[in-house]
Amino acid sequence: MRLSAIFAFALVFHACSADADAPRAGHSPPNGSAPAADTPATSAEAPVVLFLGNSLTAGYGLTAEEAYPALIQRKIDEAGYPFRVVNAGVSGETSAGGLRRIDWLLRQPVAILVLALGANDALRGHDLDATRANLQAIIDRTRAAYPDAAIVIAGMQAPPNLGADYTERFRRMFVELAEANDAALIPFLLEGVAAVPELNQQDGIHPTAEGQRILAENVWRTLEPVLRRVADERKGE
Repeated sequence: MRLSAIFAFALVFHACSADADAPRAGHSPPNGSAPAADTPATSAEAPVVLFLGNSLTAGYGLTAEEAYPALIQRKIDEAGYPFRVVNAGVSGETSAGGLRRIDWLLRQPVAILVLALGANDALRGHDLDATRANLQAIIDRTRAAYPDAAIVIAGMQAPPNLGADYTERFRRMFVELAEANDAALIPFLLEGVAAVPELNQQDGIHPTAEGQRILAENVWRTLEPVLRRVADERKGE
């Protein structure tokens, strides 16, 4: 990878730690519970697809409708699945922050958790055993509240300046969590977007609306079979 690409990729992780209080469009409220607008297929009673993430999920610098969770809601509605997306993305969020919020978020009828945290832990050089424990605790609490909840884990990659051992352990962490929890894995949330200048905003950090559309496609490839399975299981109840 060229040096410029490596630098840009590292900046993506810096983006995830942006000040959560900085004014911007598309930011979820502090409780991270902003749902997509209700449609007939996404009433308040519909089971929830909860996206728990950082600025990439919150849609930093964009409108709420341009962030990938809202794009996923459109795909859900077009496919006729009876689910309601809740975007619980907060800029600067770490795995520990997500763990602090999860009990509040689980007051909603969560059918699927899309767990997209960990990038900020890497940026700050957090101990990966602690990060793994936090992510596992989020999964455990979700399944304690909703035993039939499906889990989708968004894989991430650490910038190479953290060292080969750390970056490989970080990448493997998501794979191993998915295997240990019978969860679906999005191999790399930023596939096709990281370090591509025209798909990031002027700061070279946050995805543009087009970049978010690619993120939505990355997520949909893994999420759609899960949605179909969960919808079929609910029909049979």
